[in-house]
Amino acid sequence: MASFEVIGGQPLKGEIIPQGAKNEALQILCAVLLTAEPVTISNIPDIRDVNKLIELLRDMGVKVGKIGVDTYVFQADDVHLDYLDTEAFVTQGRALRGSVMILGPMLARFGKCQLPRPGGDKIGRRPLDTHFVGLEKLGGKLTLEGNDFYRISTDGKLKGTYMLLDEASVTGTANLVMAAVLAEGTTTIYNAACEPYLQQLCKMLVRMGAKINGIGSNLLTIEGVESLGGTEHRMLPDMIEIGSFIGLAAMTGSEITIKNCQIAELGLIPDTFRKLGIQLEFRDDDIHIPAQEHYEINTYLDGSILTISDHTWPGLTPDLLSIILVVATQAKGTVLIHQKMFESRLFFVDKLIDMGAQIILCDPHRATVIGLDKRTRLHGISMTSPDIRAGVALLIAALSAEGRSVIDNVEQIDRGYQNIDKRLTALGAQLRRL
Repeated sequence: MASFEVIGGQPLKGEIIPQGAKNEALQILCAVLLTAEPVTISNIPDIRDVNKLIELLRDMGVKVGKIGVDTYVFQADDVHLDYLDTEAFVTQGRALRGSVMILGPMLARFGKCQLPRPGGDKIGRRPLDTHFVGLEKLGGKLTLEGNDFYRISTDGKLKGTYMLLDEASVTGTANLVMAAVLAEGTTTIYNAACEPYLQQLCKMLVRMGAKINGIGSNLLTIEGVESLGGTEHRMLPDMIEIGSFIGLAAMTGSEITIKNCQIAELGLIPDTFRKLGIQLEFRDDDIHIPAQEHYEINTYLDGSILTISDHTWPGLTPDLLSIILVVATQAKGTVLIHQKMFESRLFFVDKLIDMGAQIILCDPHRATVIGLDKRTRLHGISMTSPDIRAGVALLIAALSAEGRSVIDNVEQIDRGYQNIDKRLTALGAQLRRL
């Protein structure tokens, strides 16, 4: 188990480039299974979860060629279906949440797929019903073996249909879109997720020959085609990294410029940080955060306490609430953080309380943060990263704190953030991997 040793309390300075978007990468990589022709993908982040998915695709028979620092060519012209019956596949599938998105492409193109219950962060219930109910409506036949192994197949081609999703699941929508593009007839998906990453997937599929209308809305209409061709695709920068770096700058009183942010795709993220009193300057497509000694949380017009909550797009992504909560601990004022989607994501606040933060954990979904206004600094402690986002939130807290912190289980952070220790050290952070 690797650890980070952090000596906090030092302001940082410089420029940083966000990695490619992890959540987009997991969808886009699974889509290469839809065609036998080459697909070139660039701006792929070099992180553990993405690398594990690339390894899984390679072991399934997909030809993988690295042609640049962040660019790969994939060709799924000889997929080994028998590999799905091996113990190695079961082990890989269990270790990676994103493996669930091979179901749609494999069922559409090859008529069958199977998968153990995928792994991922332990942040609460993450049911797969949206995926399987939708695939069954398209004609898939699902068999459950034991409590956690799924087989799905179809007699002939999938058939287009109308479906109203029970939740606007991003991965569920991605799976169903990838299945529907090769189905016979027309598929209508209502209450579809419409995050920028899902839009990116749809635009890539259209370039491959798919027919998709309503991209960017929650109503997608897909006319199935016989086959798809190859294409080239460049992924967006990771909006969660961008938000993390904004929070890092505010907490440490640093002057940081985040380069090439694709600001138009960030939704409510910049304005949410502004509600915490953080100054942001847009310079073309860069975000500049000037050094701030203090920042003050807004209130509502009637003076009542601000609530920041997550929601499906275009609401605020739940992946940033851990960062926002940490940033609020050193603001002036009080804010209620309401994590609606996952019931275990706020359980890391006990570490922040141990560091000196004033937080009331109201219940598994809500925490009230009373900001210290930097009058009292957090102090370093030893702690463990529970998941990707909480791990980075704790890292930001440690970089702002007085003294030495040690964060264990940083493999969790590595799953979502590319070379984070080296990139922050380049900004002046006193951070080393143990």
